[in-house]
Amino acid sequence: MQQADVVVIGGGVIGCSVAYHLAKKGVSVILVEKNDIASGTSGACDKAVLLQSKNPGLHLKMALEGIKLFPDLQRDMDVDIEFKNAGGMIVIYTQEQWQVMEQFVERQNKLGLSVKLLERDEARRKQPAFSKDIVGSTYSSMDSEVNPIYLTLGFFRGAKKYGAKEMLGTEVKAIKLEKGRVCSVVTDHGEIMTRAVVNACGVYAPFISAMVGIDVPIVPRRGQIMVTEPVAPLIHGDINCAKYITAKFKPELLGNDENAQLGVGLSLGQTENGNILIGGTREFAGYSKNTTHRALRAVLKHAAKLVPALKDISIIRSFAGLRPYTPDGLPILGSVRQVEGFYMAAGHEGDGIALSAITGRILCDLITKGKTSMDIDISKLSLERFKEEDINDFRKSHNCYGYTI
Repeated sequence: MQQADVVVIGGGVIGCSVAYHLAKKGVSVILVEKNDIASGTSGACDKAVLLQSKNPGLHLKMALEGIKLFPDLQRDMDVDIEFKNAGGMIVIYTQEQWQVMEQFVERQNKLGLSVKLLERDEARRKQPAFSKDIVGSTYSSMDSEVNPIYLTLGFFRGAKKYGAKEMLGTEVKAIKLEKGRVCSVVTDHGEIMTRAVVNACGVYAPFISAMVGIDVPIVPRRGQIMVTEPVAPLIHGDINCAKYITAKFKPELLGNDENAQLGVGLSLGQTENGNILIGGTREFAGYSKNTTHRALRAVLKHAAKLVPALKDISIIRSFAGLRPYTPDGLPILGSVRQVEGFYMAAGHEGDGIALSAITGRILCDLITKGKTSMDIDISKLSLERFKEEDINDFRKSHNCYGYTI
C-alpha cells in the first residue's frame, strides 16, 4: 500500500500541471493515469494559445494571467515546449460579423488584451495566403502557441524532478471515504492512502466524481482536425474565424446553417516542421473519437475558401479529440463541498492548454493554503455554481444519460 499527500487522477495537461505545481511546493504527489501521458485530449488538439478566443470576463482574465507563467515554465522544464508569441487573427467574412467582433474587441481591450480590427488589405498583408473574399480580421500580438504534447510532457517530467511519483497504465476503481472525507484511492495496482484527490480527468471526470456520489456537468464535445504534408511557411501565427467563435460561445446564432450541428468553423496553424493543422468542429457525439467524411469535407471547404493554396496541399492524416464542455463554458475548479479532500480540475472545453499553468497554480494554492493568491474569484469556478436541476437539464439536452466510455 502506497501513501501520498495528494493523488492526482488524470495524465493530461491539467493533471500534470497540478502535479508539477504541488511537487514543486514539496507536497508528496502520486499521479495516476489509466493509459499514458497526453494519451487523451491533450494529445489531440492544435497548438494555439489564442487569447482572443476567450470570452471577455473571467475566462479572458484567467488566460491573461496564465500566459504570463509560460516563459518561466519554459526555463524550468527539461523539454522545449515550443512556446512563442506568434500573434493571432480572427477572420471576418461579413459586415454582421464585423459588428459583433467590434463589440468583442472593445470588451477585450478593456480587460488588458491588446487586439485591434484590420481592414481586408491590412489583414492580407499579414497573411498573404488569404483570399480577397474577406471583410477583414482582428489581430493580437499577444496570442501565442505551444506544443501541447511537449507541454504535457514538460509538466510530467517537472513533477517527477520535484519528487512526484507516477502510476501509468493504472485504472482507478474506487475512492474510499471515511466520515465524509477522502481516505484512499483504490486502483487495479493497489490502494493509495491519501487525504486529497484531484479529479483532472477531462471528459471522463464525471465517472471519477460518481465514485464519491458527485454529479458533474461535463460532456464531451468532439473536435476534428486534419494535418497536411510539410510545406514552406504559409500560415503565420494562429488563425480562427468569427464563425468558429460563434460556434464556441453562441451556437444558436448559427441558425439553420447546414453544418450548425457540427459547429464547423476554422482554425489554422503551422507547426515547426511545416505541417498545417486544419480544424475544426465542435460537436456532441458522445465519446466517439471517430472522424467523419461530412465534417472533414466541410472544414476543408471552409479552409480552402480562405487559403486557396490549400487546394494543392495533401492531407496526410486526421484525428479527433474530446473537449470537456460545461454549461457556462468555464472550468470546474476547487474543492467540492460535499466531500472533504475532493478537488475538481476539469471542464476547460477547448482551453485546457491555455489555462493549464494557471489551473495548476490555483489548485496548488487551494490545497496547500486553502485559498489562492491569484486575483481570481474561485467561487465562480466551483461546482456549487450549478444547481441540481440545471445539471439535469444540461444532461438531458445533450443526451448524456447512458453514455459509456
